[in-house]
Amino acid sequence: MNYCGIGSRNTPDEVLIQMHEVAFQLAKNGWTLRSGHADGADMAFELGAKAGKGNMEIYIPWRGFNGASDQCIWTKPTEEDEQLAAKFHPAWDKLSAAAKLLMVRNTYQLFGNDYQTPSEFVICWTPNGSGQGGTGQAIRMANHYGIPVFDLGKRGSDQRFVNYINAA
Repeated sequence: MNYCGIGSRNTPDEVLIQMHEVAFQLAKNGWTLRSGHADGADMAFELGAKAGKGNMEIYIPWRGFNGASDQCIWTKPTEEDEQLAAKFHPAWDKLSAAAKLLMVRNTYQLFGNDYQTPSEFVICWTPNGSGQGGTGQAIRMANHYGIPVFDLGKRGSDQRFVNYINAA
């Protein structure tokens, strides 16, 4: 059971605390976190999963990203990986090479290294539930593939998430 825990680097502190607790509880219940080792939301999920002694798949866009350890998963994107990410980005051709690597990383967070084990859901935060930034890329992909998204920036998403987990 995998889930994608991501969000803005500017996630508010009270939401970071909530994300940490969610990751901790999910870890205790056998869920594997997929995230990206960025500051803010990613780190809140990662630290919560670590505190809960849970399994994690932490995908990084390049070696050493944000001080990442060797336990993080660095994958060199193939042309196919880039084509899939490009399909969901509204301005792919305007992105720098580094930004493209960050967008491809979102693909791994959703589908795993093998593209055969999609995440069960995405839990994230974007300002006012706007779905912007790199998190927006993951949201667009998840929506396309029918993966439920719980954006804590949207009113009522936290209760929808609780209902979803209780039904699982």
